[in-house]
Amino acid sequence: MNNRQFIYTYVRHRDEQDLCRMEMRAFFGYDVASNILKSPVEIEPSRSPFMKEGLDVLCEDDTLEGLYRQIECLESGEPTFKVLCLNSFDLGDTKKIGFAERRRIERDAGLRMPGEPDLNEPQKIFGILNWDSRWYFGEYKPSEAVWHQHQQKPHMYSTALGTRLARAVTNIAVPFPEGIRAIDPCCGIGTVLVEALSMGIDMKGRDINPLVVWGSRKNIRHFGLDGEVTIGPIAAVADEYDVAIIDMPYNLFTHITDEGQLDILKEARRFTSKLVVVTIDTIDHMISEAGFSIIDRCVAKKGTFSRQILVCE
Repeated sequence: MNNRQFIYTYVRHRDEQDLCRMEMRAFFGYDVASNILKSPVEIEPSRSPFMKEGLDVLCEDDTLEGLYRQIECLESGEPTFKVLCLNSFDLGDTKKIGFAERRRIERDAGLRMPGEPDLNEPQKIFGILNWDSRWYFGEYKPSEAVWHQHQQKPHMYSTALGTRLARAVTNIAVPFPEGIRAIDPCCGIGTVLVEALSMGIDMKGRDINPLVVWGSRKNIRHFGLDGEVTIGPIAAVADEYDVAIIDMPYNLFTHITDEGQLDILKEARRFTSKLVVVTIDTIDHMISEAGFSIIDRCVAKKGTFSRQILVCE
């Protein structure tokens, strides 16, 4: 039986609350309003655009002294290490700990830890935190903002999804990539594709416009990724996929009718049983007519502009 527990801390703008909680539900099966979450599910923090860090819990206790006693019994596993106190900001209802006190906690925990401390180039970093009147200690896993690098694409459209939104939508569609075949059949310049491929997700791309397919391929290569993007309408998709992501066309250069949107959804039903739709319009009736049911939804805001994210099966 796996008794491991993981703690994740979050940083997100208030406009991203709903989207972040939807990503939580995809990863963990539930969400929290707080900026800290504990789960037996292990997720690499760098996958999420909202996670700040993760802690692979090794021991926990109601008191700091009790935690120290458990730390003394641990095996370092690496010759050198350092300890970080993660209470540099409020964690839920637990107020942050001041700088001097955090340094004292790090020092005291480090003195109890087997191995050789190294504050500059440690081979392993451990984290310690207080949350909800309980202390935790474990292996520290910082989040790297990989998605941030993807903002600088060679080819961009003003109406393309932002990288944070694209990464979150990809995680919502494919929370656990192993064995999953995914497709973005209206991929545009490949914003979703770049995020998926950078996370090791097996996702194919397709678009009816040769110019945007060319741009998508160039964007993928720019980041050293390897992915397949083909030219053609969604009606020409022949293979079956576990999930599809569709950012519904809506800009001034894409004169798509309601009938055209419905056709896209009906075609998607032909080759996938799970669909994540990004739309600026309310299209619940089309989702139903295409043979899908909406099982989860949220609104992703950016200033006064809003998109609906629909998870359909």
